[in-house]
Amino acid sequence: MHPHRFYTLTASCPDRSGIIARVAGFIAEHRGWILESSYHADAAVEPVETRAEAGRYTMRIEIRADSLPFHLAEFRERFRPIAEELGMVWKITDSAVKKRVVLLVSKQEHCLYDLLARWQSKELDIEIPCVISNHDTFRGFVEWHGIPFHHVPVSADNKAAAFAEITRLFEEVRGDTMVLARYMQILPPELCAAYPGQIINIHHSFLPSFVGARPYHQAYQRGVKLIGATCHYVTGDLDQGPIIEQDVIRIDHSDSVDDMVRYGKDIEKAVLARGLRYHLEDRVLIHGNKTIVFR
Repeated sequence: MHPHRFYTLTASCPDRSGIIARVAGFIAEHRGWILESSYHADAAVEPVETRAEAGRYTMRIEIRADSLPFHLAEFRERFRPIAEELGMVWKITDSAVKKRVVLLVSKQEHCLYDLLARWQSKELDIEIPCVISNHDTFRGFVEWHGIPFHHVPVSADNKAAAFAEITRLFEEVRGDTMVLARYMQILPPELCAAYPGQIINIHHSFLPSFVGARPYHQAYQRGVKLIGATCHYVTGDLDQGPIIEQDVIRIDHSDSVDDMVRYGKDIEKAVLARGLRYHLEDRVLIHGNKTIVFR
């Protein structure tokens, strides 16, 4: 992170010549100071005949805020004609505005504890307006951090009402991102559809090979050699959303089930924290079910 306040411009558009020149030229025209830039051309799979069939071009540019003679509202107005000309899907954000992250958790504590520690140390420079859980287990721990805790039980009889309450709380606290920190409930499709690219989940990478309960026990019986975790966006298709971050660690026959569970928790919390950071820093661009991640 830079010591100066900066704006982050992210965009994708059909690939063509002159994209960087148009965008960088606009910034330079207004004496903007580019601190960091990343670009990627995602080529079409098949040979193309027309520009309309070309691949996508993505970019991420950080601009020192005090180098521009106007604020974000005017930047958006001035940049809009260029974006329309290039057919861009784009946004620009301000590093001075902290993202508001709502955490959801069930009975496994490792991801919750890790995220709160990173928040408290300012490694994750965010606001956590509340934590929501379907169990009351971590109320004392969360409230000790000065964060409101909401117990929203979920059962077969009240799922619609429970998820309506979660949606209400998320809206009430003006949440930007919802993180499922080992929240062991399946979100309904309508909730997923309401917040595309705003809900992040973590799961072990044994899916879909070892589905259901006790995946580490299943993996132990099969003699797996790698333990992994995947951080991804949540969609209506269970555990099929765009991937943000993944990692693995190697194990062998000498590792017990308890060892594997411990290793799994370590890698889950590390991958979730990295994936969340990439999301918060606007380093992730989604194209359908695929992501471009500028690390």
